[in-house]
Amino acid sequence: MDAELRKLALTVARIIESPDQSAYLLMSEALRGTRNTLLEMRFNSVRRVRFREDDARARVVANELLMEVKRVAPSVYQELQAIAEAFAEVEEARAADGGRTPVPVPSGPSTRATANSVQDGTFHAPVVQADTFSGGVHTYYAPPPHSALPPVPEWPHLHTADPIALGVRRTRRLPGESPLPPYVERDCDAELGDRVREAAREGGLVVVTGAPLSGKTRTVWAALTANLPGTTRVFAPSPGTDLRGLAGVVRGWAEVGCVLWLDDLGGHLGEHGLTSAVLAELVRLRVPVLATMEDGAYDARRFGGSDRARVLDGTRPVELNQVWSDSEWRSLEDAEEPRLTGALLWCGVDHTVPEYLAVGPDLVEEWRRAARPTRHPRGHLLVRAAVDLSRCGVPDGEISSEVLREAQRLYPDAFAVAEAESFDDGLAWAAEQRYGVSGLLVPGGKPGTWGVFGALLADVVDRPDDLPVPLDLWTFALGTVETKGARWTVRANAHAHLVERAKEDPTAAVLLGDINVTVGDLETAEYWCRRAADGGHTEAAAVAGELMVARDAAAEALPYLEQAAEAGIVRSQYALGLLLIDRAKSWMDRAANAGHPLASWVLPRLHAVTYAPPDTVKE
Repeated sequence: MDAELRKLALTVARIIESPDQSAYLLMSEALRGTRNTLLEMRFNSVRRVRFREDDARARVVANELLMEVKRVAPSVYQELQAIAEAFAEVEEARAADGGRTPVPVPSGPSTRATANSVQDGTFHAPVVQADTFSGGVHTYYAPPPHSALPPVPEWPHLHTADPIALGVRRTRRLPGESPLPPYVERDCDAELGDRVREAAREGGLVVVTGAPLSGKTRTVWAALTANLPGTTRVFAPSPGTDLRGLAGVVRGWAEVGCVLWLDDLGGHLGEHGLTSAVLAELVRLRVPVLATMEDGAYDARRFGGSDRARVLDGTRPVELNQVWSDSEWRSLEDAEEPRLTGALLWCGVDHTVPEYLAVGPDLVEEWRRAARPTRHPRGHLLVRAAVDLSRCGVPDGEISSEVLREAQRLYPDAFAVAEAESFDDGLAWAAEQRYGVSGLLVPGGKPGTWGVFGALLADVVDRPDDLPVPLDLWTFALGTVETKGARWTVRANAHAHLVERAKEDPTAAVLLGDINVTVGDLETAEYWCRRAADGGHTEAAAVAGELMVARDAAAEALPYLEQAAEAGIVRSQYALGLLLIDRAKSWMDRAANAGHPLASWVLPRLHAVTYAPPDTVKE
């Protein structure tokens, strides 16, 4: 951890624990500038970590978050630094004054300030008063009580609005793919569509509730686009936006079609947000309000006598089930888009389709970037080995830690880089749960066994430029599986991956031959060994000759055994000698039976000196 990041991470920890949450709210607002919802979630989750100077886990959590912000949004990172520096200045000023907030030093004709001073101790009012100073100055202030809201003509039309900017989670997007896959119909769509159309006619609040990552925002977006004209104007304010003047903004525009979009409604409730009075005005103007809310947040705010409860009191939420019904699965099965078919194949029994689609891209990106020596090269390599073993056909959840320890050695270049991180640390990083959903490696059915989060496997399979499985790993994978069915699965996957390559590469051809020998398909094994031998592979020539001898095709075996014998393969020299002896005895026997006198004299002596022990090639 470099000094700058460590210092900033520790300051963030103090900001989070500070009774005055002004700086924390400023940081939250700055992070919204990244337009990365999962990054915002990670920042909010940091509040649940108990920070101490000696808490290594807390420092790592904050440090990794800040490193990611620095990578994806350098300007936001600089803004976080500025907020932290201003907060630190307030801390220092308080400490210098015995823990009290210093009073500003007046300056005028007869009094001159000799030092900077801090006023109020919060970040929503002026905080620095100075006569002379040196160094950078960061000024933070809150907007006036009624923030200026954008006029309706500046709101985007529904048909041009960006759903990802409005909160719909991005999915994987390879070249040529649309920003989002097609929407998969949910059971609540009919009810939700009725409610949206009613709100468009009469005004009102429509709330979709559900578990985290259950697909709430995408479902509401689909209902919005399916039931309102594309010319509808959409206003999606940031959480905390002062909405008290919104009725005045939309007055006179409701007839052209306006909608208030509040993703994660909990962040918009409060005395300056969506109050019962603001909602009543919007209903009167027939402006629909569409919102999402997590189940826990809804339950916490729905009941009681607060204004937040009164906002929610007048509407019945549309509930989105986390567990998909049979009809929803059938809708997914009918989809032909690669990302959706991938979800069908790879989401597994422990993760929902929305979780797979929403969290998958971040896990894939984190894994791919972890290969750098300064990140988690060992963890990256262990995940790569697990992905490739799964591609080979090792059953999901049955890859043991010891198998990973051995498999990593089959990637010599990456293995050398991975020395910067221990095996245990790399495995722990790979298995650490992200976003409350999954790690890169998923615990298997037995202790010490692992599977791979499906989105990683799907991403590798769907990328035509991704690295192939190392050839040696196929043989290794075949040796790790225990059942006949699993061995035949490895054999089938090897054919799917290697047949085209084996037509030009003798090494791949002989590998297919070896795999087929192992599973007992000797005919296919002979085909690939002969092909490899014809390409000059001497070991393949030896195996091909032996397979031909085993099926009593000695004449076909001779050239292959001679090729291997001349290359110095001793077992082929021995097999060729036995084969030639048998052929000599056969011809001598035919000559003797035909009455050749010397043949009759030679034959018994030939048998006597060429007695073959029982471990012949044929046996």
